[in-house]
Amino acid sequence: MRLKTIQIVAGLGSAIAFVLAFMAAGALMASLVFALIGAGLLAWVLYGVSRVVFARQRANEALPDDRRRPVPPTTT
Repeated sequence: MRLKTIQIVAGLGSAIAFVLAFMAAGALMASLVFALIGAGLLAWVLYGVSRVVFARQRANEALPDDRRRPVPPTTT
């Protein structure tokens, strides 16, 4: 049985469609991985910044009401 031209073109078109589908799936997976890495790094930075801010806030709560840091006594 000889293949007709339309069958050959349909076979090539389906092969191209499968290649494009696999490329899109690979791009989706790569994008997902990089998005997760980016989100993790952003969360790490936010955690570090919030830890510093909350530590500073706790230190300020320990100050007297006039918000001045206590001055150590001078030695003469």
